[in-house]
Amino acid sequence: MPELKCPHCQKTFVISQDDYASLLSQVRNDAFEKELHARLEQLEEINKKQKEIDLQKAKNDSDQIINKLNNDKAVLEQKLKDADKEKEAAVSLAVANKEKELMRLENELQVSKQKNALEISSLNQQHANDLRMKDKEIEFYKDLKARMSTKLVGETLEQHCLNQFNSIRMTAFPKAYFEKDNDASSGSKGDFIFKEDTEEGAELISIMFEMKNENDTTATKHKNEDFFKELDKDRNEKKCEYAVLVSMLEQDNEYYNAGIVDVSYRYPKMYVIRPQCFIPFITLLRNAALAAASYKNQLVVVKNQSLDVSHFEEDLNAFKERFNKNYELASDRFSKAIEEIDKTIDHLNKVKDGLLGADRNLRLANDKAQDLTVKKLTKNNPTMQKMFEEVDKKKGE
Repeated sequence: MPELKCPHCQKTFVISQDDYASLLSQVRNDAFEKELHARLEQLEEINKKQKEIDLQKAKNDSDQIINKLNNDKAVLEQKLKDADKEKEAAVSLAVANKEKELMRLENELQVSKQKNALEISSLNQQHANDLRMKDKEIEFYKDLKARMSTKLVGETLEQHCLNQFNSIRMTAFPKAYFEKDNDASSGSKGDFIFKEDTEEGAELISIMFEMKNENDTTATKHKNEDFFKELDKDRNEKKCEYAVLVSMLEQDNEYYNAGIVDVSYRYPKMYVIRPQCFIPFITLLRNAALAAASYKNQLVVVKNQSLDVSHFEEDLNAFKERFNKNYELASDRFSKAIEEIDKTIDHLNKVKDGLLGADRNLRLANDKAQDLTVKKLTKNNPTMQKMFEEVDKKKGE
């Protein structure tokens, strides 16, 4: 039988083969438990370190991706803000340019109005001065009629008007046409035709003149309106713009003695004037025609400017539409990109939460591993439980 020596008392004692096998098994189980604990601790340490490494790596990767996406989102949002600023600047510049152009046109139109007002005032003053001479000339013509026959009076009135015109033709009307109307192909003719063209060759003004006078001793007295219809017919046939009756008829009629009478309520563009108003009235109509031509030219310029402004507004509106369309497309794409970034951030946050959850599970597993013992592992093994009980009993002895 085997003999054993106590390491403490040095006493030798003999044990049975079964007891020896039992002690030997206890020694082996104790070594196994120590080895198991050592291996579990080593495994736990390795798992802990690997878990920390993996968690830190996942966290770093997640933070880097989130930071990158946040940066991309900020860049896109800044681009949207820059696009808004560019749009506002472009529209403000276009509106400012339009306002400047309109102010310039208004200033030019105001200057033109002031200039025309001065010209009209000057013409009115000249006309007033000419009218002051009417009394003297009326007396001259009354005396002239008293000394002439009816036929001679009419011829002398025509000659007088022609002489008046020729005396200032080269200074006042160097390019004008003023001649007797000798075309009687239509059955009638006027006395004189006045015409003048512009530098471009277009007709500036045209006047059909008829001169009428009669002696005070004439038995049948004519009225001015007796000649309106024939004068209007002559004007239309000779394609003149105005019809003017230079008349000494109805001497006592204050209506006609005013000097210039507009009878266009009877026939278009027809006037009755006294002889003293002959040259002033031609000048008045001619200046009015020149002013009208100037107004027409200015109107064309203003219309062209208005057209330019209209085209500018059309271009501006087209630019706004194109800009808004591009802006909306870019904004939509930026918004979708930001949505995708937000979704990715949410996904990464979920991944991060999952990793944190895994960390908690690993910690729980570690706690369970720490609580693991050989006894717990063998609690369902009767043989091992009996051996542990015997070891504990001997330890108690």
